[in-house]
Amino acid sequence: MVDNMRYGAEGSAETRTRILIVDDNVALAMQVQSHLKRAGHDVHVEHKGKPALIYAADHQMDLVVLDLGFPDMSGYEICVELRRIYYPWKLPVVMLTGMSRPKDQLLGFSHGADAYLTKPVTTSELINTVDSMLTRERA
Repeated sequence: MVDNMRYGAEGSAETRTRILIVDDNVALAMQVQSHLKRAGHDVHVEHKGKPALIYAADHQMDLVVLDLGFPDMSGYEICVELRRIYYPWKLPVVMLTGMSRPKDQLLGFSHGADAYLTKPVTTSELINTVDSMLTRERA
């Protein structure tokens, strides 16, 4: 994250969206969490794939921000499993990763990602992508 955006007042508890961040980089995950909270979202963070899937299965999430590299399973596998857990409902998945090769992006989309952002990402790009995905799902 490189820029600082000002956000409006946080949404009410009834209208706030629930976002799950899955990233093994603790510092980055906390930074993303902070930005998304300031944008008015309820945010939960997990640092490994299997606990993230358990959390997602037990809680109705509105969107997932997902890295690709984890010690217990790949982000691609997590994305496929999220699709299974939430079927037939659509759960937007934003992959946020340092893997920037076209091959990586193609794999991300072929495993179910709705958006693919590469690190480092600006706060505005992240927030705009999240808002776009949430708006699309509400339509």
